[in-house]
Amino acid sequence: MALEIRTPIQMRFEDFDSFGHVNNIAQQSYMDIGKSELFHELWRRTGAIKRIPAIMVSVQTDFLSQIRMDECVEVVTYIESIGEKSLTLSQSILCNQRECTRSRTVMVCFDIDTQSSIPVPTAWREFVK
Repeated sequence: MALEIRTPIQMRFEDFDSFGHVNNIAQQSYMDIGKSELFHELWRRTGAIKRIPAIMVSVQTDFLSQIRMDECVEVVTYIESIGEKSLTLSQSILCNQRECTRSRTVMVCFDIDTQSSIPVPTAWREFVK
């Protein structure tokens, strides 16, 4: 059962440069909103009593085309793969259904008390495409 999250984005005035384009930092913020939505849905669907946190260890982003002030924007997020202690997320920012930005993020499940990585919950594995 693949899990794909589509998150509509409300752009803010501060997201734009003087040319009316969404800046790269704002685009990373949009991706973070998509990540948050994905994890909330994972926790909800797996009935997580304890929410397992994950931290980012690697991010690669390709900016394919400009995002302008008047475009309808959404972020698509899904789990591309799961390892022993890490998962790789794939994300796209779509502008009027056109892919403008593509990103891949590696995240590691993490125990804050011991400050060490922990195995990915088994229940998460069913949500891989």
